[in-house]
Amino acid sequence: MTWLIISGLVVGALLGFVMQRTRFCLAGGFRDMYIQKSNKMFYALLIAISVQSIGLLLLTSTRLVEIPESTYPIIGTVIGSFIFGLGIIMAGGCATGTWYRAGEGLIGSWMALIAYAFTSAATKFGLLLPLMNGLNKPTNVNTSMSQTTGIPTWVFVIVLIVITLFFVVKTLRKPKFAVPKLKQKFTGIRHYLFEKKYHPFVAAIAVGLIALLAWPVSESTGRMYGLGITTPSANLVQFFVTGDLKLLDWGVFLVLGIFFGSYIAAKGAKEFKWRLPDKKTIRNSIIGGVLMGFGASVAGGCSIGNGLVETATMSWKGWIALASMILGAWTMSYFVFIRPMKKAQSQTSNTKVSSQTQTS
Repeated sequence: MTWLIISGLVVGALLGFVMQRTRFCLAGGFRDMYIQKSNKMFYALLIAISVQSIGLLLLTSTRLVEIPESTYPIIGTVIGSFIFGLGIIMAGGCATGTWYRAGEGLIGSWMALIAYAFTSAATKFGLLLPLMNGLNKPTNVNTSMSQTTGIPTWVFVIVLIVITLFFVVKTLRKPKFAVPKLKQKFTGIRHYLFEKKYHPFVAAIAVGLIALLAWPVSESTGRMYGLGITTPSANLVQFFVTGDLKLLDWGVFLVLGIFFGSYIAAKGAKEFKWRLPDKKTIRNSIIGGVLMGFGASVAGGCSIGNGLVETATMSWKGWIALASMILGAWTMSYFVFIRPMKKAQSQTSNTKVSSQTQTS
């Protein structure tokens, strides 16, 4: 039990610390792909996936880690991931993002996190379970890309690495613009831990290594998986309701570690502050949390469980889920950001035309 607690908290704290300090945000990255036409964070995700996939090849070949065979529901994966993508834009962060931003003192993230965790529990164990089963029942097929195609996993990994390197090199070769730097406040290791800004690609390597570390550490406790956020969040709610200690697995301590790691990072960088958002943001955060909880439960994973971990195992489920959640994020980004902007521009144009007409 002691090892279970310590190892889960340590891995989670590392992830929360790195994500808070580097602002590694997949929700923002998916949004920026559509709105700003910036793919930098998506390429960072590909780096993290690549790092983890290389490590998993080594760990599985030496039998230090076992990736359990599994199936996945195509319809549930697509629909659930799309709904999850809608939710992360409404909530202003993905599942991991809500945990680490709650550690910064953002009340909106607390609202999203509570709604996400309770909806996950209701979908996996309660009122919404029949609906989830109904969506997932029609199609259930083998998720392994290697087993379904006959192509060795290492071939898929090499293809991923080549594609990732192409986009990384292309991005790094683009002209760089000088950005004014703030005056350095800290020195020594404190500067590197709590002040220095890191490139998203550097952050991605760190996230990929932590995701890789999660596999052998988690499996040493009997939990045969790597990073995961949705089921542990639902289990935490179940524990509060039932008091069943069996629900406190490695994953629960992982998500708690993310919160504490982020809190330490925010306090050390003097960025922790209780911030109460306006009513609209609170509403959107709660709605987003509900969509995230339901979508991730139906899809069998969030942007971490499916988008980072399953993809690294060369699973159809992971890549289909990733594409679906990106599409969902783009759809909601249109209604939350693009449509209001176009409406405002249209009103401004109409006002100008009206003013010119009156003048003439």
